[in-house]
Amino acid sequence: MSWQPWCALVAAALVNLAAAEPAQPAKPYTTVPAVMCQPRDGLGNVFSKLQAGGPVTICYFGGSITAQPGWRVKTFDWFKQTYPQAKLTQIDATIGGTNSEHGVYRCGQDVLAFKPDLVFVEFAVNDNGMNHNDNFRSMEGIVRQIWRANPATDICFVYTFVRGYDKQLDKGDNPSAASAHELIADWYGIPSINVALRASQMMHDGKMILTPRKGPDGKDLPADPGVLIFSDDGVHPRIESGHQVYFEACREAFDQLRRDPKPGAHTLRTPFIADNWEAAKLVPLKASMLSPEWSNAPIHQTRDFHNRLPELWHTETPGATLSFRFRGVTAKLYDLLGPDGGMVTVEVDGKVGKPIPRFDSYCSYWRLANLPLFSSATEGEHTVKVTLLDKQPDRSSVTKIESAKPGYDPKKYDGTRLWVGSIMVLGDVIE
Repeated sequence: MSWQPWCALVAAALVNLAAAEPAQPAKPYTTVPAVMCQPRDGLGNVFSKLQAGGPVTICYFGGSITAQPGWRVKTFDWFKQTYPQAKLTQIDATIGGTNSEHGVYRCGQDVLAFKPDLVFVEFAVNDNGMNHNDNFRSMEGIVRQIWRANPATDICFVYTFVRGYDKQLDKGDNPSAASAHELIADWYGIPSINVALRASQMMHDGKMILTPRKGPDGKDLPADPGVLIFSDDGVHPRIESGHQVYFEACREAFDQLRRDPKPGAHTLRTPFIADNWEAAKLVPLKASMLSPEWSNAPIHQTRDFHNRLPELWHTETPGATLSFRFRGVTAKLYDLLGPDGGMVTVEVDGKVGKPIPRFDSYCSYWRLANLPLFSSATEGEHTVKVTLLDKQPDRSSVTKIESAKPGYDPKKYDGTRLWVGSIMVLGDVIE
């Protein structure tokens, strides 16, 4: 099969985009019944391309459950083994501890830049507790960004399990975040795979237990013969048990979804929620935004974050500032939290807020984070200034624990460092 006709499909879809009706208010949130696989409009484009032996790029977009070498690796291996004639590329666009609100900003950089043919979106666990309307806004923003970049890209939502989800799943209902995702999936005809339902069913039937039982000495006990142990923490599946259960559910869904694939461009219909976050993006910092005390971080200091923050700026000089103007509704800094992170103040349109620490109770190491700067329900133009303070955060939540461990070095927790990679903006930076 030739893939040149996709140009016509894309062009037709873009016409449909331009002709879309004005956005309507969102449908109200409702709990959605849990179903193992919802084929909806299917994955016709990617399976047709796989069968034709064309090059195919598969992207996995989600949190730490997908970051594990589990269902992501197992399903990608399945694609390679099932379609050996196709040249396959995997894009791991996961960041542990992040949800779809974080994901919608980085979608362009971490997903669309690689021109994927298929994007698996897995944020239902980390979206747990998120406001329903914000969940609609972020998930719809991801969908609309993907299809505006390429209407031929297929999308599949995947719902994973966390302790407590069995309460709703045993009743036949999706948990809150997965229900919100299903409403978006149904609106756009996106297929979904509910691996959480399979895990819950196996636990309910006594074929699997959530975590190991403990013996009198506090050590893990083996499961009964024929019974699997899902995880060690109630969240992250064991690779050859919990993740294998996830994989088997996905494989069964793929067998269903690849029957008689029907390729075609996806059309962006009227938005589900009018003020969705399709406009969310990452904007690189410019030297003109920074006071002289900033410098580009050496590559050896940024190697752990280079794939997410291609350029990382650093300062530890109190009084150093970062300033910019933007037009939109929300602005944040894509930065790092860490052991010697400092404190900052944020000034918006001349009003200075309370000091904010770039340190929290998990900061025995550096990790990706974001610093909210401004958010409003209405679009406007704003000036933002972030200033590094000479005062250090209270680090006792970490040092009380770490000081009891061998090799503790108090100097590790002494400093006023600030690391920033880019601006997360719902709108446009106008500098």
